[in-house]
Amino acid sequence: MEDLSLATLIWLRMARFVQNSNQLSNDHLRQFGLTVAQFEALAHIRNFQPITQTDLARGLTVTGGGISRMLSRLEAEGLIARTQDWKTKHITLTDKGAELLERAFPSQLQQQASLFDEALDEEEKTQLHALMKKLYDNSRRRQDGEDRA
Repeated sequence: MEDLSLATLIWLRMARFVQNSNQLSNDHLRQFGLTVAQFEALAHIRNFQPITQTDLARGLTVTGGGISRMLSRLEAEGLIARTQDWKTKHITLTDKGAELLERAFPSQLQQQASLFDEALDEEEKTQLHALMKKLYDNSRRRQDGEDRA
């Protein structure tokens, strides 16, 4: 295997961190009966409700089929409600879903923050945040350019 560039090594390290972080979150969220994907969907619904299924899928970058299966499970568990307005489905949290998210959200934020707080000091976190924002902004510019092409 040829030597990898520093940029490639950084990308691989970031991907591995995200994968590991998601696994830790799945383990943590199990106490609430949720997966990371379900938690993110509930949080996104809470922030933008009522939200269409299409907008939710776009906000979560999940495929249409994947979001449909997840929403069916969340609806069966009584955590969300879907209402049909002609061809458009609108999704909202039920009281049960809002209550579950109210309990899970601070716990999950603390769990995620601890990954950074245990390893980085305040200056390092500030620097990492600025670098990640710079990378994200650049990726969005590239994506917006491709969307117009």
